[in-house]
Amino acid sequence: MPCTCRNWRRWIRPLVVFLYIVGLIVGVPICIWKLQKMEVGVHTKAWFIAGIFVLMTIPISLWGILQHLVHYTQPELQKPIIRILWMVPIYSVDSWIALKYPDIAIYVDTCRECYEAYVIYNFMIFLLNYLTNRCPNLALVLEAKDQRRHLPPLCCCPPWAMGDVLLFRCKLGVLQYTVVRPVTTVIALICQLTGVYGEGDFSVKNAWTYLVIINNVSQLFAMYCLVLFYKVLKEELNPIQPVGKFLCVKMVVFVSFWQAVFIAILVKAGVISNTWEWKRVQDVATGLQDFIICVEMFLAAVAHHYSFTYKPYVQEAEEGSCFDSFLAMWDISDIRADISEQVQNVGRTVLGRPKKMFFNEDLEHNEHTSLLSSSTQDPISAASSIPPSPSGHYQGFGQTVTPQTTPTAATIPEELYSADSPEADLHVADHSNVLDDSCNHLDS
Repeated sequence: MPCTCRNWRRWIRPLVVFLYIVGLIVGVPICIWKLQKMEVGVHTKAWFIAGIFVLMTIPISLWGILQHLVHYTQPELQKPIIRILWMVPIYSVDSWIALKYPDIAIYVDTCRECYEAYVIYNFMIFLLNYLTNRCPNLALVLEAKDQRRHLPPLCCCPPWAMGDVLLFRCKLGVLQYTVVRPVTTVIALICQLTGVYGEGDFSVKNAWTYLVIINNVSQLFAMYCLVLFYKVLKEELNPIQPVGKFLCVKMVVFVSFWQAVFIAILVKAGVISNTWEWKRVQDVATGLQDFIICVEMFLAAVAHHYSFTYKPYVQEAEEGSCFDSFLAMWDISDIRADISEQVQNVGRTVLGRPKKMFFNEDLEHNEHTSLLSSSTQDPISAASSIPPSPSGHYQGFGQTVTPQTTPTAATIPEELYSADSPEADLHVADHSNVLDDSCNHLDS
């Protein structure tokens, strides 16, 4: 008998609370015993205080993740949300370990920095999946809007044409950071092994200085593309209140990055000169950064709990295996498709043969739809390609698609087309064929 919502939803929450209490009962005495065993210094006190914040942070984040898994009714929206929520516990645990063991900080921080780029990528996926559900042909919606100029400091640059051009470049601007950040992280590891990294030391002889500049430029451009994307589609995104969600992502990413730079400047200026129990003053700067992140993640966990709440996804007719939503959380097929699509589009652009994006040849549209092609589907293709939905599984934002649903021409945004244009003729003919095929299928 499958483990459905009628039983597992009752015991999963008490189980998490029980495990958390057991963790506190076991973890806190171990930390106290560790403090009593050794001579307590500034380093150890900082590590212990940071551990208390970690113990308060993780259950808040895991509770939000668990609630989304329990009410996993809209995979295309909740999967990126769950990935974003994992940022806080990853940052918190990573910083706590790096604070305790400074010698391996560069290695454990690799996971944190790579996941930082992954979070920005998933936030873009979240916005695009919502817009695709609400406006299946997003490119046409953009073309109907007034031309948007660039925001400062790029206001002097030529504007991106509304439609596919703006959509593609905003996506590419976000995705480039997901490539640049892991690459610079690997380079940092290599430089650390060869002794030329010099973390926290601003010097033309250290690789850290140049990598900070590259990461900063890449990160700022990714955030700029997100802001431009929101400004252009502000009206369409208002129902999901994206400002709070954007600030949660932006503050964690930006604050953690810039406070590391600020602390490094204080070390360079001699403001921070005492080493306490650390070997070098640069290790003090790294430890201070890790300690502050442990404290900040508690505040971030509370903000994420309210900004990325599970409540909009609670439905009465919820049914499914208790392992289905957990396994879906680890599915990365959409990431592989996005990377492949990005490489193909960049290659076509370099060769001077850009892909025609007005009508997408790939009619598949589900939660694994490519990030760089999801917005160019027409409404009929999007509606007809969604797989049959079992009872209680919501395939779109606020709507249920059943196997008996037949797409109608009413979903076509006719005001966006001209009756005498060749595009309109092609569009109507294509959808007529889809409707005939659907009717024949129902008759059979």
